Amino acid sequence: MTRFDRITADPAILGGKPHIRGLRISVSMIAEMVAGGKTIDTILDEYPYLDRDDIHQALSYTAALADKEYYLDTQRPA
Repeated sequence: MTRFDRITADPAILGGKPHIRGLRISVSMIAEMVAGGKTIDTILDEYPYLDRDDIHQALSYTAALADKEYYLDTQRPA
């Protein structure tokens, strides 16, 4: 199992959502940026207080959650 030492959850920060090591950058925000087509280098340019390991760990955390839980609408439209 991967150790997520860069991911924290604090009720006082972002309402307890998983985020990067005490910063106000949520794991879901990073995943959404990557899914939207931003490269890791672009994210690092826009958020210079993050580092590459922060992004990799956020994506690994997202993947680990997706492996355990998923909420997909599997019904096809009529």
